[in-house]
Amino acid sequence: MRRILTVDDSASIRQMVSFTLTKAGYEVAEAVDGRDGLAKAGGARADLVITDLNMPNMNGIEMIAALRKLPGYGFTPILMLTTESQAGIKDAGRKAGATGWIVKPFNAEQLTAVVQKLVK
Repeated sequence: MRRILTVDDSASIRQMVSFTLTKAGYEVAEAVDGRDGLAKAGGARADLVITDLNMPNMNGIEMIAALRKLPGYGFTPILMLTTESQAGIKDAGRKAGATGWIVKPFNAEQLTAVVQKLVK
């Protein structure tokens, strides 16, 4: 079973992402911020990471940059799931190593379709 790590400081967003992806047949691990996400990624390898941008302790871009340095995460797909859609922020996300971008609010079908394309 493919494992997905979802990182968001909003419990309701984590629950929606987990519910959607568990229903689609994925194993989902949750983290409350970038620092927690980094710790959980190091503990058990994820096939895909979905992260928010604005979080306490370590934001999504900082976490992506740190993840890319971990063994086994050089080519892991990483999606930003955030309310931010400005070009400058997207560019910073890409430079840090983000694979793609989904703007909140998201719909379950869109999220599942993107995940299925990235996790084979």
